[in-house]
Amino acid sequence: MKIQELTLYTSQLAAQKEFYRKGFGLPLLHESKDSFGVQVGASVLNFVFKKNAKPYHLAFNIPSNQEVEALHWLQQRAQVLNYNGIELIDFVSWNAKSVYCYDPDRNLVELIARKNLFIENKDPFSSKALLNISEVGVPVSEIETCYNQLNELVETPIFDGDFDRFCAVGDEEGLLILINKLKRNWFPTNDRAYSADFELILKKDDTDFPILFQKGQLQKKKSTV
Repeated sequence: MKIQELTLYTSQLAAQKEFYRKGFGLPLLHESKDSFGVQVGASVLNFVFKKNAKPYHLAFNIPSNQEVEALHWLQQRAQVLNYNGIELIDFVSWNAKSVYCYDPDRNLVELIARKNLFIENKDPFSSKALLNISEVGVPVSEIETCYNQLNELVETPIFDGDFDRFCAVGDEEGLLILINKLKRNWFPTNDRAYSADFELILKKDDTDFPILFQKGQLQKKKSTV
């Protein structure tokens, strides 16, 4: 499963464009007075202005061998977040290592090197090493209900977790991180998880599945932005 396109909302459009376009060095695909989009490897990341936008969690896949280089690269562009004083976080059960930062909206941004993908890069780490959008957080009140609705739309295996507090669905190329917002906050910062509106296009078996989340509820039809 791949996240082809993700549309988030922002209350700081100019600052977000500066962060992703100049800070991260991502190619600008389009812009208007109230939106812009950048290329993140094989994915498209869009931001649309909304006065009362809430923070999100999203992750980018990076080459499996470049987590240390990614840490150094990110340190030059943002304040790297830590967990118990550790900036490069080892997810042993996922065979992956991650670094985190905030963007201007305090979205929790993660760069994750998944060893099981066996994607190696011998070039110096740069924005070109951001391979795709690999995760988006989905805070909900009932994980099982959301999963069942999603699975009716596009068959989605459970990658890790259960229906109580945390359930990652999809695969290592594209995951939706379903969490119970009443029981769990975001790792590693313990930030509150909000059911913020967003849109995405999932691709599976050469078929696109447009999806809209509104107030923590999955909608089968994508709205027009």
